[in-house]
Amino acid sequence: MGARLDSGLMGGNTDDWLTPQAQALIDRARALAPRLAERAAQAERDGIVPRASVEEIREAGLFKVLQPQRWGGYEMDPRVFYSIQIALAEGCMATAWIYGVIGVHNWQLPLFPAQAQDDVWGRDPQTLIASTYMPVGKAEKVDGGYRLSGHWSWSSGCEHCEWIFLGGLLPRRDGSGALEHVTFLLPKSDFKIVHNFDVLGLRATASHDIVVENALVPEHRTQRTNDYSDEGCPGRQVNGGWLYRIPFIQVFQRAVSSACIGALDGAVTMFRERSATHVGKHGSKSAEDVAAQMAVTQAMMASDEAKLVLYRNYAQVVGYAKEGGRMPVEQRLMQRAQASAVPKRCAELVNEMLRTCAANGVFKSNPLERIFRDLHVARGHIANNADAYARAHGAVMLGLPNTDPFV
Repeated sequence: MGARLDSGLMGGNTDDWLTPQAQALIDRARALAPRLAERAAQAERDGIVPRASVEEIREAGLFKVLQPQRWGGYEMDPRVFYSIQIALAEGCMATAWIYGVIGVHNWQLPLFPAQAQDDVWGRDPQTLIASTYMPVGKAEKVDGGYRLSGHWSWSSGCEHCEWIFLGGLLPRRDGSGALEHVTFLLPKSDFKIVHNFDVLGLRATASHDIVVENALVPEHRTQRTNDYSDEGCPGRQVNGGWLYRIPFIQVFQRAVSSACIGALDGAVTMFRERSATHVGKHGSKSAEDVAAQMAVTQAMMASDEAKLVLYRNYAQVVGYAKEGGRMPVEQRLMQRAQASAVPKRCAELVNEMLRTCAANGVFKSNPLERIFRDLHVARGHIANNADAYARAHGAVMLGLPNTDPFV
């Protein structure tokens, strides 16, 4: 598994985030990774990350990274959160995927009214929240809230959670008639899990469908997802730290891409171990194969570059949040494009390493085969559509308007 973070390579003033407490949490994640690796194949067969893994992550305090201090959380820099996700993914990408998806919700709930936070964390501050943000929910305004119905797909880790964030559209409050994305918060008693996640990769994320039939969602359990004003984020009245002034997409866009970096690191470790001793059927050593040598170095260079961009970008995001400013749209679009490109690049690199394993490498006994499939499924997430977000940035750079409502 990977070494400790080199504070000289993390970007920005490292004293701002890589504190001894932060490093200790990252080290705990690294210590968990070998156990996650041992469980990864069985987790895929079972179609779910073991509850033991989720409990170990919880007991290590890793879900607390983005949670407010008033709820017993650590309220840390997003770079800590994503460093942990990368470390976990070295052992099991599916586990790291649900850690990112579930754990990042502890950042959004603090934007909801205080009553919603009490509803979820009042009895147990370690209660977890699932999500699927596709705006397919049909909401009807009623006294005190909304009647919500709908059928959503891709709710990663939902079986480990007691609450859920669901996406829908509501008219803007400005009376313009335009629609905007809204996050609805519901307890487990108000939704049904449809166990239908039979897919190529990331099977252990158990990203099943969610069905809601005519559930009453109180007004205080809704949040205008892309409204970054104090009115749109009423939870800031009790969670006033700079962390909760970062725009939604700048926190969330990495939740479904950063696990790919750790998976690439894990693949490199496995590939090196295999290639150092493997001798092919014709007597050739994998370690002497020029293609294998090129593949491992290209993968390691790409991982290093991806991390440098990740940390550099979050240094900028945090800087704007602390100063109370707004990052220029061109910069926000570039960061969105860079985040979405990560899974594509990682998948290409693992593809090349798997190719150099030759015919013997395609057996299920080769863990690179699972990582290969996991990465290609990760590319299918809407937030990882690298071509779409590159075009969105390019259009603005060429003088056209921004069409991404989340940016």
